[in-house]
Amino acid sequence: MGGSMRSHIISAVLLCAAGAGVVACQPADAAKPSGSAPSATSASAAPTKDSKPAGEKKSVPNFVGMGLQSAQDAAQKQGFYVLKSHDATGRARFQAFDRNWQVCSQNIKAGKVVPTDTELDFGAVKLDETCPAHDQKEPSAAGGTMPDFRGKSVKAARQTLDSSTSITVNDATGASRWVLMESNWQVCTQKPAAGTKLNGQPVTLDAVKFEEHCP
Repeated sequence: MGGSMRSHIISAVLLCAAGAGVVACQPADAAKPSGSAPSATSASAAPTKDSKPAGEKKSVPNFVGMGLQSAQDAAQKQGFYVLKSHDATGRARFQAFDRNWQVCSQNIKAGKVVPTDTELDFGAVKLDETCPAHDQKEPSAAGGTMPDFRGKSVKAARQTLDSSTSITVNDATGASRWVLMESNWQVCTQKPAAGTKLNGQPVTLDAVKFEEHCP
């Protein structure tokens, strides 16, 4: 072996020894062993004990007759967390204090097996009220025509119409009372009439309180 070749080998050995405390010498193009385990950064995260199986299904309990708050708590214990409620009388009242309301109906029949992310909707009335024979739906402006608002709450009528609609509400008794809580007032007459094509025209509603009779 020539002197020049020996000098290159000795230099390489000395460089390798000098770096032994940092990293082992290994050819740059050396292949990894075929049976090596994947690195921690490439491994899939293991599911946590709190994670729920995808597509979990359960039987829907019977909530009718329960207090609204109790029904919601019971639904959550069964894994149903997508919950909503509405006024079963169709007056569009907001259920501000759930303990003051009772469940009259539910959108998913009791005993039906559905995914736990299914939305459950409870029709409810106040505790001192009687459940209607059928869940009263709020009016709809389907097809762009004026709905029949007679007997419906002023609030429900306002929510049905486009938010840009100019609406005037009058006391049908002629007493000029302020219509402050619109969910407590029912429509007696309306203008334009039901079935009229809606094209942005102003709307006038004459109303009385629900415990009163239309004149």
